[in-house]
Amino acid sequence: MADPSSYRPKPGDIPDSPGVYRFRDEHRRVIYVGKAKSLRQRLANYFQDLANLHPRTRSMVTTAASVEWTVVSTEVEALQLEYSWIKEYDPRFNVKYRDDKSYPYLAVTMNEEFPRVQVMRGHKKKGVRYFGPYAHAWAIRDTVDLLLRVFPVRTCSAGVFKNAARTGRPCLLGYIGKCSAPCVGRISAEDHRELAEEFSDFMAGRTGTYLRRLEQQMTQAAEEMEYERAARLRDDIGALKKAMEKNAVVLADATDADLVAVAEDELEAAVQIFHVRGGRVRGQRGWVTDKVEDVTTGALVEHALQQLYGEESGDAVPKEVLVPALPDPVEPVQQWLTDRRGSGVSLRIPQRGDKKALMETVQRNAQQALVLHKTKRASDLTTRSRALEEIAEALDLDSAPLRIECYDISHLQGEDVVASMVVFEDGLQRKSEYRRFQIRGFEGQDDVRSMHEVITRRFKRYLAEKERTGEWADGEYAATAGEAPAEDTPDGPVGALTEDDGRPKRFAYPPQLVVVDGGQPQVAAARRALDELGIDDIAVCGLAKRLEEVWLPGDDDPVVLPRTSEGLYLLQRVRDEAHRFAITYQRTKRAKRFRAGPLDEVPGLGETRKRALIKHFGSVKRLRSATVDQICEVPGIGRKTAETVAVALAQAAPAAPAVNTATGEIMEDVEETASGATAGAAGAPVPTGAPDERRGQET
Repeated sequence: MADPSSYRPKPGDIPDSPGVYRFRDEHRRVIYVGKAKSLRQRLANYFQDLANLHPRTRSMVTTAASVEWTVVSTEVEALQLEYSWIKEYDPRFNVKYRDDKSYPYLAVTMNEEFPRVQVMRGHKKKGVRYFGPYAHAWAIRDTVDLLLRVFPVRTCSAGVFKNAARTGRPCLLGYIGKCSAPCVGRISAEDHRELAEEFSDFMAGRTGTYLRRLEQQMTQAAEEMEYERAARLRDDIGALKKAMEKNAVVLADATDADLVAVAEDELEAAVQIFHVRGGRVRGQRGWVTDKVEDVTTGALVEHALQQLYGEESGDAVPKEVLVPALPDPVEPVQQWLTDRRGSGVSLRIPQRGDKKALMETVQRNAQQALVLHKTKRASDLTTRSRALEEIAEALDLDSAPLRIECYDISHLQGEDVVASMVVFEDGLQRKSEYRRFQIRGFEGQDDVRSMHEVITRRFKRYLAEKERTGEWADGEYAATAGEAPAEDTPDGPVGALTEDDGRPKRFAYPPQLVVVDGGQPQVAAARRALDELGIDDIAVCGLAKRLEEVWLPGDDDPVVLPRTSEGLYLLQRVRDEAHRFAITYQRTKRAKRFRAGPLDEVPGLGETRKRALIKHFGSVKRLRSATVDQICEVPGIGRKTAETVAVALAQAAPAAPAVNTATGEIMEDVEETASGATAGAAGAPVPTGAPDERRGQET
């Protein structure tokens, strides 16, 4: 890793003007491109104390070996140059969107003598009018088939067109009236172009004129008793209306707009775009990206707009672009869009009405796209196998870790300390094996001590179950007296003391790999707990949240897996699932404590005033020690109510923890059943509810 001070420019060398900068590594590869209103101020942020930098930024500046910049006149020029360089260099630390599919467009080739209607993909060509994108090519063909009754535009390829012109015979569509057959001179080039213009106008949303004209012609034909012609016109009107119904009206004011929504987590982001023309959704597309740098939602939106409109023609930019968050600053992006369109563009966040409702729909699509992307990536057998092999190779394991257990500690400012244990078998979640722990021996933000306790408790249970169900001796199962030999399974011995489904009880399965959420201290605590129990055949590693580094016991330097590694992706999913599981349980405990507190016994004290008391004092313990005058300071609490609360709290005694009468042990473990229900140590349901309104850092 390079020291940023070794390539830091002198302050006087950096101009105080707009520009674009590039960081290069030791091999002169561009690893990051950025823009700035003031190059001097922006670059100074990279060359400060490394401890003050965001971990992803720290990784970038220590990977780089040099920095260079280009001065431009305006921020808009900086935006354009940044986009050009990102496309040219493909820097590893910049956001990189990738299409989740290749989207087809309905294209009208107005740049040809006889315009043609066809399905097109890829880069757009000058002189071609595009409509879409569509989700599927067959949707375009269905729409075109309906419209050709009214607008019989050419759809054949150049070879078919030339062959028909040479032989003087049109294709089948020409015979059945779905092509005006310009190839054989049935229509002039000028009239055919006019027909293609009308087709394009109809697709652009200007439908009322043609429908009214056809209805007038149908009425006139009926009055003149030309019933066959009237019936044909009636069928044409039905075809047009059916084609219009394929794109439902979503905005009543016939708005032209693009709606952009972003769904993201710590690792990836999904972008969904709805193209609305004439008040109707004319197309939809989506992208997915790995978040290789620390970016805000506004920055993700900015990069999405660059990719969406960077290579498009000006007419592809609508009058309105609706987004979930505005780039910072927003003025250069808005000016860039205006320049691309050639007229004003409104870039804003919808606040109310139909546009806000449609944005919520786009947001749901983005969230579903992100979930689907993760599900596809996780469910692929080949991908899972490669991920397990990469983990085994990186951690120097004898074999792939078919069972991985991950542990995370969660608390709210040192209170309600809980832990989670999640299980992945063969790269997939095994929710029936999840366990949750309450840590009551101490309070405080001591994650290392908490991790040691949880690992100790979990593997004490494992050793106890192992002793009860039997031991393996020389590769064979040594059954205890009175028990039949167990079946040799990949998961270990199955003896007589099993649950109804034939699986050993609770903690009987040992993992091949224990993953802890944290860095070197948490890994050392987990390894120490296993060593104290005499367990030396289970590997341990930790995954730090920020730099996504893998830590091994006793190593001073972490194992750094590539960002594209499937092994790293699996470890991240395991870690994130443990974090989610712990946070959910911690919030449930807070909600349970609030609802079951002594304030519930105070007569006449409603939900609003109970929450106000807890919010004011922070906890029931502090409220219990408050005086009547101090309680009266809470908004909405009078003196009589304060006296009632003080008396009720003084009389209420703290509830004693549940104790196992057989062993005298405090029953602290809570498990999640296969169905997802929550049960206490004695099997009693744990109440759930909305969390209280206290605020704090959840870890």
